[in-house]
Amino acid sequence: MKVKNYFSSNFKLGVLGGGQLGRMLLTEIQKFDIYTSILDGAKNAPCAKICNEFIQGDLMDYQAVYDFGKKADLLTIEIEHVNIDALFDLEKEGLTVYPQPSILQIIQHKGRQKDFFVKNKIPTANYNRFSSIEDITNDISFPFVWKTAQFGYDGTGVKVVRSALDLNNLPDVDCIVEDLIPFKNELAVIVARNADGETKTYPVVEMEFHPTANQVEYVICPARIDSAIAKKAQKIALKVADSFQFIGLLAVEMFQTENDEILVNEVAPRTHNSGHYSIEASYTNQFEQHLRAILNLPLGNPESKVAGIMVNLVGEEGYSGEVIYKNMEDILKIDGVTPHIYGKKETRPFRKMGHVTIVDHDMDKARKIAEKVKKTIRVISK
Repeated sequence: MKVKNYFSSNFKLGVLGGGQLGRMLLTEIQKFDIYTSILDGAKNAPCAKICNEFIQGDLMDYQAVYDFGKKADLLTIEIEHVNIDALFDLEKEGLTVYPQPSILQIIQHKGRQKDFFVKNKIPTANYNRFSSIEDITNDISFPFVWKTAQFGYDGTGVKVVRSALDLNNLPDVDCIVEDLIPFKNELAVIVARNADGETKTYPVVEMEFHPTANQVEYVICPARIDSAIAKKAQKIALKVADSFQFIGLLAVEMFQTENDEILVNEVAPRTHNSGHYSIEASYTNQFEQHLRAILNLPLGNPESKVAGIMVNLVGEEGYSGEVIYKNMEDILKIDGVTPHIYGKKETRPFRKMGHVTIVDHDMDKARKIAEKVKKTIRVISK
């Protein structure tokens, strides 16, 4: 493995996206003293004041992405919704882009994702692709899951359709229709893979969702599942990464069905909410691992030191405006509790504003503390 001189050097890492994932990535980058430039559309993005260089620009604009990439030695992403044509042209001109543009092009579109899974014999729910709501045929049986093919996030763009009437409330866009899967658990596995083909797989995590917002409320590591199921999930996640020949960090979201099958739901080609627990709980957290992977450095140990539970902090319903974190002092009194605030000055209902990690050698105790944290801290406005 030949390692370039990335550290305290003239090497410039470019990151597309300056949100909370980029902010947490910068913490790890600063350990290595790597010069980092960030492109984001928001002037007050969470990364804006803490990176070496911040450039404001539209991530979906060809010229903004192309011009930004021309000034970097290596380009990576914090969000997959970026201009792919610019990335392809930069790659053709010799710039290293990880994850690779050809993979991002597939993952950006949920229909292409599903086609890729089928082609590579990766287990997934049955589905159909449609170019509009009007094209959804009458022979589709209810209920089913409708997903917008592009630009969905945090539960946005996903709807359980129980009758034809539900179709009237959906946007008329390119979409997929999936079987509604009866499942025991929603799981996720993060896989790191570098250019030498070295891979590391994080423990399987279990996700608990908010009942109405369709957002993750808790991420629990390790998942409270049988070890044989965990090994099966890790094996499938590794197959997904290898099938893509992926370089970087890949989050693979899955269902554990009532019959203990593992079905891949979808993937994210970046650091992910399901891996935030790793900052406190793992030997090598997901953000450092992403950096190691894209720079083709030896990958770190993904195993956990202790049980970890992450609680998402989202804006409370009924509050919009300048944010206040109420009862922060109360959760800081509890052993093993670490809050992460994302630097967003304005809150709104269900906006991701931060997270709290709870670590303990006793999983049951950690879960009880997580419940207490969730009930105590409030993300409101003035």
